Amino acid sequence: MGLGAAAAGDALRGAVWGSGVRVRFAPSPTGFLHLGGLRTALYNYIFAKKHQGSFILRLEDTDQSRVVPGAAEGIEDMLEWAGIPPEESPRRGGPAAPYQQSQRLNLYREAAELLLEKGAAYRCFCPPQRLELLKKEALRNRQTPRYDNRCRHLSPKQVAEKVSQGADSVMRFRLEENSEPFCDLIHGWSKHVVASVEGDPVILKSDGFPTYHLANVVDDHVMGISHVLRGAEWLISTSKHLLLYRAFGWDPPQFGHLPLLLNKDGSKLSKRQGDIFVEQLAQDGWLPEALLDIMTNCGSGFADNRMGRTLKELTEEFNVSRIERHSALLDLEKLSEFNRIHLTRRIEDDLQRQELVAEVQASVEETYGSQVVDREVLEKSYVEQVLLLRMGHISRLKDLVSPKYSFLWIRPSVPHEELQTISAEADKIGRLVLRLLEQPVAALTPEELGKDLRRLQEQISGTQYSGMMRLLRLALSGQKQIGGL
Repeated sequence: MGLGAAAAGDALRGAVWGSGVRVRFAPSPTGFLHLGGLRTALYNYIFAKKHQGSFILRLEDTDQSRVVPGAAEGIEDMLEWAGIPPEESPRRGGPAAPYQQSQRLNLYREAAELLLEKGAAYRCFCPPQRLELLKKEALRNRQTPRYDNRCRHLSPKQVAEKVSQGADSVMRFRLEENSEPFCDLIHGWSKHVVASVEGDPVILKSDGFPTYHLANVVDDHVMGISHVLRGAEWLISTSKHLLLYRAFGWDPPQFGHLPLLLNKDGSKLSKRQGDIFVEQLAQDGWLPEALLDIMTNCGSGFADNRMGRTLKELTEEFNVSRIERHSALLDLEKLSEFNRIHLTRRIEDDLQRQELVAEVQASVEETYGSQVVDREVLEKSYVEQVLLLRMGHISRLKDLVSPKYSFLWIRPSVPHEELQTISAEADKIGRLVLRLLEQPVAALTPEELGKDLRRLQEQISGTQYSGMMRLLRLALSGQKQIGGL
């Protein structure tokens, strides 16, 4: 449901919140959530939790041409999967609903009209063709394209005439020369005199949709946002946003601009890289706590960068003043080690281990189906023992159903001739091993079994112990080598 005109006016005039911390993650639903977005959400989440505040999800979908169906739901799904759910969101609702900008158009229209009344904004009637000519002329002269503020100088009479004639118009904000410096939580003091390098920006388009600059300022005020933690690419726009706050007569939030998250070679994370989308990483079996750990480990905001931190520890140890300005280099090749640490921690926890058992049982059924002849391998006790034995050796739970570990679930099929190539005494060795297994034992430990196999090998004249073990390995697993076993 959208925000009505009356409610929009009340929101602009009556945005009163307490002194508590309120932060927001405000992505555009133009595709899957990627690692850069997840990191921004994470820093906002742990900052809010650190200060007993609120974490809000707001979807900035004013550019309807770029909205991807299902992306909005996917973003919230991934935040919940990662263990950093918002308290207020399109799905959960909240006191500042709606949390989708396309449903708040009346609010932005009211805000633009308010600036118009104050003389801080004006209607611009320049057609797209003229703006394109200005752009081409600037590029030809090797200058940065900018609007020449032509309509700023129209008289009220001229504006009224054009409106009466039904001329299309947008609304532009009057940039002022006297931009004031501001203290960024991460970058320190900063100032950009935007009026000297760009023309008056459009704040409300002819279709009634706002641009980012108006919408995010209005929403942050109305939603009571106390701190804005966003990407460093918005640092240069902050002076413009502060001019908007001043024009409205509102107190701005505190700003902190997070450094970029880059590949380990310093190149930008690209959406063409399939391994940067959170949903794909989740499907590939990576744990959410491992992703949160590796992203904070390669960045800053903490006294040290040790591996294996939990979300609780991240929250307790986070300090925004420790975030450094330089970009964070993400080495996804190390994700296996981070995941191994957190998977081990899950296996060691009794309750979480039972959840893992159920996941493995389902994966075995899905992967091998009717090939599973011995149904005992699906019993809880057996799967749990497999988890405990392989703990620390596997990086992902799905590794257990890979071909490397297929012998744990299905009977291997090895041609007799292949066994004979290892030892001509393959049949004799097989009979001796079966006889050994039929004998009663007090405790079948690796040590005792090793001694028994050594004694068994002494009964075989033409095969050395190493050859016998290769034979048994192939017969029992279908593999000539099993790393780590």
